[in-house]
Amino acid sequence: MLASAFLVAGCSYSVDNTVLCVQLDPLEKVYTEESYFVENPETAAVAKGETATFQFVIRCVSPIEGLSVEAGNLTGGDRQIAATLKAFVGYVRAGMHAGVKGQQQSKDAVYPVSDYYPDCLQEIASVDLQPLQNQPVWVAYTIPRDAAAGDYAATLTFTGKVNGKQFKITKEVTARVYPVTLPEQTLWVTNWFGTEGFSKMNGDQPVEPYSDRYWELLTAIVNVMRDHGQNTYWITDWFKLCDIQRTDETNYSFDFTNFDRMVELLIREGGLKRIEGTHLSRWGQKGGDPYLIVDIPKTNGLTVDDSRAQNYLSQFLPALYSHLKTKGWEKMYMQHICDEPPEAIIPSYIRVAGLVKKHMPGIPVIDAISVSDMPGFTNAVDVWVPLLSEHPNHIAFFRERQAAGDEVWYYTCCAPQANFANRFLELPLIQTRFLHWLNYYSGTTGYLHWGFNWWHFSMTGDAACKSISWPGGDAWVVYPADGKVYTSIRLAAMRDGIADYELLKLLAQQSPEKAKQITGEPIKDFDSYNNNVRAFRLTRLKLLEALSN
Repeated sequence: MLASAFLVAGCSYSVDNTVLCVQLDPLEKVYTEESYFVENPETAAVAKGETATFQFVIRCVSPIEGLSVEAGNLTGGDRQIAATLKAFVGYVRAGMHAGVKGQQQSKDAVYPVSDYYPDCLQEIASVDLQPLQNQPVWVAYTIPRDAAAGDYAATLTFTGKVNGKQFKITKEVTARVYPVTLPEQTLWVTNWFGTEGFSKMNGDQPVEPYSDRYWELLTAIVNVMRDHGQNTYWITDWFKLCDIQRTDETNYSFDFTNFDRMVELLIREGGLKRIEGTHLSRWGQKGGDPYLIVDIPKTNGLTVDDSRAQNYLSQFLPALYSHLKTKGWEKMYMQHICDEPPEAIIPSYIRVAGLVKKHMPGIPVIDAISVSDMPGFTNAVDVWVPLLSEHPNHIAFFRERQAAGDEVWYYTCCAPQANFANRFLELPLIQTRFLHWLNYYSGTTGYLHWGFNWWHFSMTGDAACKSISWPGGDAWVVYPADGKVYTSIRLAAMRDGIADYELLKLLAQQSPEKAKQITGEPIKDFDSYNNNVRAFRLTRLKLLEALSN
């Protein structure tokens, strides 16, 4: 009997053709193994400019054919707001469990027996379901900034066939728009994208760099990035993008045509506000010791103290700087030196940073840096991006750097693990939203993650990259489709967290103590959170109500 029944808030549905349709909070993940659901028809509480999201789970003891959803307009008075998302949540396998290749388990992690996690938001017309298969459905409405405050409602209609018979279920969803307008975004957010995966958006066919198809696919990606709060973009692959050529033994030429086209597209389609220049060097070895290596055309890379590397940088940096000034982009540009440099290369790092400051005056140096000797990079770095887990160890130092005029952000990637918030599939979804509450909590003004769409790092059929011990969800936060990408529930949580950050900052202008108190309800420390979704919704109500007074 248990295998063929399911429960809703304690009410058992026996074996028949009843289609279960239950509203759940969108911060609740629906796992394939679940059979007990608690109806949660609560009103979505949002500011103008935010997104009101609703989740339902569909399930039946018999197969469902052609399940589809129609979303009526969210209506309040004479205002009609059309749905901006109708999606079936897809499952992705991530069989990377604690203890595998040193992964540190979070006390809050969930490891379902199936290894499958809900994540991908598939914007498709319909799906077919197997018996007792859970199908989460998301519908979302982006509230215009000029919308009137008040109560709104919409009707959702679910249809399909069970045993050849058509069914139709209607549900009403409600939203309360508060008399608060989401401010323009001030938090700097970057997820590094790559073009290596474009073939997965093109029927597994190669895409010629800088062809019409290349720019079409790039546009599709950056539109999604823009709509989810990204405003800072890492520009990849200098050699191809700037067509760097060695003209003779000592001289180089640079053609910025494709660089210009990319930046212009990112401004127009991606909401670009700041540019991250590709790393000028990488860390390698010199005689067995870590050292910075500069990649140069027609070489295998040269150490930074090699005169040929000095000659190359003394030509490229001034040429790039002059071009940025010609285009009027120098005030939005930042330069990477080396990703995650170890302490051993501090002297060579400072040397390259000195060349940037000499040839590109006023251009800030930005890098992800997480070492015990943070002060060693002082006067070389202007935008500090340490791991989230490094902040508790260097709070006083980062405060000093901010007082001196530097920026302090933070980043996550395959680390930190243990009990720190991150984007991993096995973590509660609310912790992904907390990433930007932690920006406010820590006083940091930016967030960086390397993995937007690096699909080629995956093991076949598994979102966890076992060969290099990256947990599920680290390498990407979107999914490839034909000519586009599907978003994810994790990316939606990040977008909403960015909105929370801006609302907390807005409240702090009125009452810093009130903003601190509200932040402290879910965020207890850098690695300690109240993950209760119901409690979080009550905290959000306090935030909106405080801003409404």
